[in-house]
Amino acid sequence: MKAIPVSQVAPGHPDHALLSAIAGDITARAGGRAALADKLAAMLRACIDDVIMTAKTGRRSYDELEKTEKTYIGTRVEIELRALLGLKRGRLDTEILGHDVDIKHTMGANWMIPTEAVDQPCIVVAADEVQARCYMGLIVARADHLTAGQNKDAKRSVSAHGFAQILWLVERHPYPPNFWRTVDPDTVARIFAGDTGNARMAQLFREIQRRPIARDVVEAVARQRDFMRRIRSDKGRGTRDILAREGVLLLSGQYDAALIAELGLRTCGPSEFIACRPASAAQIDLAARHGLALGGKGSPAG
Repeated sequence: MKAIPVSQVAPGHPDHALLSAIAGDITARAGGRAALADKLAAMLRACIDDVIMTAKTGRRSYDELEKTEKTYIGTRVEIELRALLGLKRGRLDTEILGHDVDIKHTMGANWMIPTEAVDQPCIVVAADEVQARCYMGLIVARADHLTAGQNKDAKRSVSAHGFAQILWLVERHPYPPNFWRTVDPDTVARIFAGDTGNARMAQLFREIQRRPIARDVVEAVARQRDFMRRIRSDKGRGTRDILAREGVLLLSGQYDAALIAELGLRTCGPSEFIACRPASAAQIDLAARHGLALGGKGSPAG
């Protein structure tokens, strides 16, 4: 998203009363400004990742999507946002305080406003995958807030002047980054070089340690139906067994929270995992007291 000018929507602005009222209703429905930002961030990450479908398709980024899939993300955001805020359908995308409101989403730097939304209040949402930041604002899409040019569907984008007419509810709020954007490409190649789910998962946790890994990332790497069985101890064949023989602990945020805290690792959610190679004999003993024995070739305990 480009640099955003200071909003001119303040007392005295012709749209201040309307946009402030809609903003108040939206934030109340979400449980406050902070809750709105956090819920929006989580929703956007899920909408994008659910279309990328790494576990099924092997794709790892938004850039790999087909044009129709990118368009569908906008539809998905519209549907999810209505559900998140408990809004009903309207003549446009929704209705708030008796006003028809359009919902527009972009993964770029602008929104395309259809002719039926001109002079109507719009919720504008943006997700910046590169910066992992999200935005949500309100604008009355007046003709003089839009560019003169239009696309083949007669849609017009928000002009530079129009950007200053947006009342922001969420601005530059962090949202969970695409995991694969945070990993070196050579590391990614090594992780996916394995010819079995266990091999790929073991490499994932060899390469990336002391950092929580979400369940959906593990599923994407495993690319097999019963991946959770593989990540647990499995008669010496599971990913946890393989890593333990190499002296690496693979811990679950749900079942190993106490050990994770005692090792001084980052807190994991219940659906996250974290790996580490104990740094001392004391840490090896600590793991053993929690029922996790290390041993074998490459292990500090071996």
